[in-house]
Amino acid sequence: MEARKEPRDPGYDDWFDEPEPPTETQSGANRGVYEDVEEVWVLPEDEDTRLPGHREIVIAGRTLTMTQAAIIALSLLAIVFAILAAANVFNGAKTVAPPVTPPTKPVTPTVQTSTAANTTPTTEAPAQTLKPGDTGSQVKILQRGLATLGFSPGKPDGDYGPSTQVAVERFQVSKGLAEDGVVGPVTLNALQKALAP
Repeated sequence: MEARKEPRDPGYDDWFDEPEPPTETQSGANRGVYEDVEEVWVLPEDEDTRLPGHREIVIAGRTLTMTQAAIIALSLLAIVFAILAAANVFNGAKTVAPPVTPPTKPVTPTVQTSTAANTTPTTEAPAQTLKPGDTGSQVKILQRGLATLGFSPGKPDGDYGPSTQVAVERFQVSKGLAEDGVVGPVTLNALQKALAP
């Protein structure tokens, strides 16, 4: 019984199909003659096509090319570096210095003698009466004097403003004077006495 041939798709791949015997039109010279030809396939392993200088290494019964051996060597080297890095071999910390021991020679303390400090203020007092709104060098002298006595109006700026007025009032209260914030003759006299050496 003869198999019926079906038309095939033009994209059909018949690579693995059994070959069809040649027809008379395909083989004009050998019409009707079929030769049994044994095909010989040569695999790349069988060929001796090594390049000059191409080396192979045999390790544990396996043949390795130089490229394969280099890849294995680099992999082992990377593993060694990873282990060393995990052990903190490459950290930048300095080694701990040995503890410092005190000297064995006894140290004799040096005693310094000093003279008693003068606790009296050396700041001068203003030479004239002053009131809020005044400016100038006499106001600066007043502000320094009040600061020396512990009634600091802030940084001496030569301006008799609210902070200087409050400092004068605190000084007046401490001396039992009328609290008006003005450096009149009575307050000026008390300031001069308080700042006298």
